[in-house]
Amino acid sequence: MTETIEISDDLAERIDGHLEEDETIPEFIEELVSIYEQEGRFLQEGA
Repeated sequence: MTETIEISDDLAERIDGHLEEDETIPEFIEELVSIYEQEGRFLQEGA
């Protein structure tokens, strides 16, 4: 299943400033979610 997420032009520009060479915004967001999940699990395990 594919979802469409709308982001503001300002946020797109901010994200674009963090992209690595040839990286797309969806790839960047996927990486952010992965990092968030890993850190969330880590914090839960340490509690």
